[in-house]
Amino acid sequence: MKDMKRLINISAGEMKEAWIGLYDQTHGTRTWYWSLIGVKFNESETKWNDNEPSDRGIQGSENCGAVHQNLTWRDQGCKWPEYFLCYDETNTTLKYHLIKERKTWQEAQSYCREKHTDLISGTKQLQDEEVKKVMNSSDGRAYTGLFRDNWRWSDGSSFSFRHWNKNFNNPESINDQCAMTVFDDGGRWKNVSCTGRKPFICYDDNVILIKENKTWEDALTYCRDHHHDLVTITNMDDQRWIQEKVKEASTDYVWMGLRYTCTLDFWFWVSDEVVSYENWALDGPMDDCDMSGAMETKRIQQWFKMNDTNEFNFICYKEVRYEG
Repeated sequence: MKDMKRLINISAGEMKEAWIGLYDQTHGTRTWYWSLIGVKFNESETKWNDNEPSDRGIQGSENCGAVHQNLTWRDQGCKWPEYFLCYDETNTTLKYHLIKERKTWQEAQSYCREKHTDLISGTKQLQDEEVKKVMNSSDGRAYTGLFRDNWRWSDGSSFSFRHWNKNFNNPESINDQCAMTVFDDGGRWKNVSCTGRKPFICYDDNVILIKENKTWEDALTYCRDHHHDLVTITNMDDQRWIQEKVKEASTDYVWMGLRYTCTLDFWFWVSDEVVSYENWALDGPMDDCDMSGAMETKRIQQWFKMNDTNEFNFICYKEVRYEG
């Protein structure tokens, strides 16, 4: 959502709409996603009810996921009004909310993003004891953040974020569709034929994976000599963007700009940002001298405390610019 707000802010003059890098040229090949960015769909962790998903094959209309009271999954049409489950990452005491207002899946997604964080997403969240208690008060099924579509990003990233307008029609049989953002509709997206001529928006990626193995200090020197600095992560949006990049690394970990000071006994970012957001693995070592922060490149991309003489790939950061 931060990127969408930036796009709206940079739209100037009479520009009403512009191409973005989302397109459908997959000939109807549908893929399951979770609405919450950074949560990956894993077929081996599904909990489908008997005979679900019932809408199989290349094409179909049951492209949204819901759960029964016993938390087994079903696929169904996205236009059916249902209760829904929201997730709130900022609330430490009450993270899951059953909203007993019947909405379509897209309306439910918009509601959760406006008032909480997103629709509940991922097997881990759905197995939480708090969710079981919440669903005990439900008298029927509820939407989750599970959905599938044919859309792909032109840069090859696997982000599940979608920001369609309320009249969005996902064509099951029409190929070669492209997405544009409509600025006077809050930046929401519209699907149209790719053959039209429109303004377009380019971006320079400010996160660069360097596939060279270096110690933490050598990585820091490289980033400052060639770019700006080792990467800083200050919120979950940063984390989600960077964890997409590290999946292409050739080492099990990548260095970040996170450093531990023995003298003062705290962690700090070399960019002087405060460590306000954290994503440490629970089974890591105790704080010690000569330690720096690294992100794992497999599994769920948590942070680990590593001796800074280890040689890993690393992530550099540079100033970003948008063009329209």
